[in-house]
Amino acid sequence: LFFVLGTVSCTLFLAVNGLYSSSDDVIELTPTNFNKEVIQSESLWLVEFYAPWCGHCQRLTPEWKKAATALKGVVKVGAVDADKHQSLGGQYGVRGFPTIKIFGANKNKAEDYQGGRTSDAIVDAALSALRSLVKDRLSGRSGGYSSGKQSRESGGGDKKDVIELTDDSFDKNVINSDDVWMVEFYAPWCGHCKNLEPEWAAAATEVKEQTKGKVKLAAVDATVNQMLAGRYGIRGFPTIKIFQKGEDPVDYDGGRTRSDIIARALDLFSDNAPPPELLEIISEDVLKSTCDAHQLCIISVLPHILDTGASGRNSYLDVMLKMAEKYKKKMWGWLWTEAGAQSDLESSLGIGGFGYPAMAAVNARKMKFALLKGSFSEQGINEFLRELSVGRGSTAPVGGGAFPKIHSVEPWDGKDGELPVEDDIDLSDVDLDDWDKDEL
Repeated sequence: LFFVLGTVSCTLFLAVNGLYSSSDDVIELTPTNFNKEVIQSESLWLVEFYAPWCGHCQRLTPEWKKAATALKGVVKVGAVDADKHQSLGGQYGVRGFPTIKIFGANKNKAEDYQGGRTSDAIVDAALSALRSLVKDRLSGRSGGYSSGKQSRESGGGDKKDVIELTDDSFDKNVINSDDVWMVEFYAPWCGHCKNLEPEWAAAATEVKEQTKGKVKLAAVDATVNQMLAGRYGIRGFPTIKIFQKGEDPVDYDGGRTRSDIIARALDLFSDNAPPPELLEIISEDVLKSTCDAHQLCIISVLPHILDTGASGRNSYLDVMLKMAEKYKKKMWGWLWTEAGAQSDLESSLGIGGFGYPAMAAVNARKMKFALLKGSFSEQGINEFLRELSVGRGSTAPVGGGAFPKIHSVEPWDGKDGELPVEDDIDLSDVDLDDWDKDEL
């Protein structure tokens, strides 16, 4: 009996031992290679600290693998068996499993990842962190993902975009405002508030830029403005509350890093933002300004108006509007044109041979595009865009490496099309008497 039990327990152990293999795109990290692979790397890293027996870790495994594949060549994705390598887990304060850390430009200051456990959420967080890292490099800051803390320690910490509110100014600024407000209630003597200050300041600047001021970050000294502190039941510091027009304030209970705050602010912005505008390509300016301002622009080529009439065209536009609403958090641009109106553009995107309607998603920075291969329907377009949003799907370079000449055309007037008027034929000079009556 002892032998049998021993065999079963050993088998169970082997079944869960090691959640990743060399065939995965997840890089196995150990105390031997961690310093060289992660700490000395110029790349951004997402690292999961796991235990093979942990159920949450086992459920995360397929999503982590999927994210690693999507991010391959862009962001490094690793995993540490922290049950086996407890010293490495201890070094980074790992107390539970799975714990995910983001190692940005400053590898000595890893950030906690506190987002969702789906591949979509992981990829979104990775790209957000990557964007912050690149922007910091562009502006000459070396702190990267932890730039807020870096600037504070070096005596910086620019608070220019944090709005200071008081008992007197709060209501006229926040209450009934059409904008979303994230308000930090702090005490000057509070250590946690001091730690949050540079993160809040850095986030305020980024959020102001990305939401065009529609989400505002503010601060209230609750020791001075006691009326506000009492009204909102502030008992500890810092307390962050979210104010939206027509709704009761809610507590923000997310992470305290710059990236956590920005992610929540962008979610609030996209939840409240109208869907992006659907524009007809009537000039080169419309195409260029839309595609240059967005990560992707979704271009549809709809059948000629004589083939569909106004009702048919509107049904296609309705499908696009629904998809624009569904994917508005991606902040993509949405465009359409009529078949034949921009034939050079169609040719550069490989459209035309599959018939109409057709759709292409274009990355104007890389001048690459992907074509909708499924049906031009909510389901077909949703599958196409979902694959794109996680980095899957085949792409091709835009023909000629740049957008072709765009013709200026009159915008659609919303009406059914009319056949071109033909010249009247004058029959007054025709002598019908000369015709053979037998042939009539």
